[in-house]
Amino acid sequence: MYYLYILTILALLISVFKSPDKTSKAVKIALKKFINILPAFLSMLILVSIILFLIPDEIILKYLGDKNKFVGITLASFFGSITLMPGFIAYPLCGILLKKGVTYMVLSAFSTTLMMVGILTYPIEKAYFGTRVTILRNIFSFFIAIVVALMTGIFFGEIW
Repeated sequence: MYYLYILTILALLISVFKSPDKTSKAVKIALKKFINILPAFLSMLILVSIILFLIPDEIILKYLGDKNKFVGITLASFFGSITLMPGFIAYPLCGILLKKGVTYMVLSAFSTTLMMVGILTYPIEKAYFGTRVTILRNIFSFFIAIVVALMTGIFFGEIW
């Protein structure tokens, strides 16, 4: 992770030397966007933290843990499909769940369906793409997410 920070700082320094005015404007725009998104980010983070605090680790591991992979993938895919959560919340949440003992395969199913399948966004998609395209996109995305989860399980040795 530190490499990413170092790379970002280097890119920012190169940008400052190349065009200080453009860099200054870009940083100001980024700060404004960050400040605008901060309330939503903090409220989502607080909500997720409260939910994770209220649900005991044993229950999380019972349903999403290593013992029953099929149930874990099914539940993770279901919750990922119906949940609307930005990536900057989803990925830290997956990190927390990983520390609690949830497998990579289940986290892969959750995060992939979260990003690719949109039950809550169905009305908006339907308005722009039509019913058929929206349903097909969601079905294909769901199956791709399951394949990604299974491949993740194979890659990390959680299957076989």
